[in-house]
Order: sequence, then structure tokens, then C-alpha cells
Amino acid sequence: MDSLALVIVVAQIVPVVALFIGIVTAPAQARIAICAIESMARQPEIAGQVRGNLIVSLAMAETAGIYGLLIAFIMIFGNPFVQMFINYGLR
Repeated sequence: MDSLALVIVVAQIVPVVALFIGIVTAPAQARIAICAIESMARQPEIAGQVRGNLIVSLAMAETAGIYGLLIAFIMIFGNPFVQMFINYGLR
């Protein structure tokens, strides 16, 4: 297999993995919210602490999803590795 073809194939596999990361975060966020609501229902006196942890946890999960989608878009539309390989790899 040609080296450029290998780089292009890998450059197309990476966005799929990154999109998968972006898609997996939605059920993870739902699970975080379910667990937080259940714990607040069991012990209402610690609802403030759980709510703070819930917000931080959801923000971290959402950030992982956004980074996955960002990497996918970069690799699909503005892939720097193929052009770098063409410029430096074929000398």
C-alpha cells in the first residue's frame, strides 16, 4: 500500500472514532443526571453538594463530547496530516 494512501485511510478512521466519542457522551450525561437525581431523592439534605458535583460532572462530559466533535471536523474538513505528508514526506 502506498504511504499516502495509508495516511489518508488513517485520516478517515480518526474522525469516526472522534464522532463515536461525541455520540457516547449523551448517554453518559443522562446516567450522571439519573444518579444525581436518585441521590438527591434519597438524601435531600445533601442536595446542594450533589447539585454542584452534578454541574461539574456534566460540564466535563460535555467538554469531552465537544472535543471529540471538534477533532472529527478538523480531520474531515481541514486535515493537516495529508498536506504535511505531501509537502515533507514525498521528498
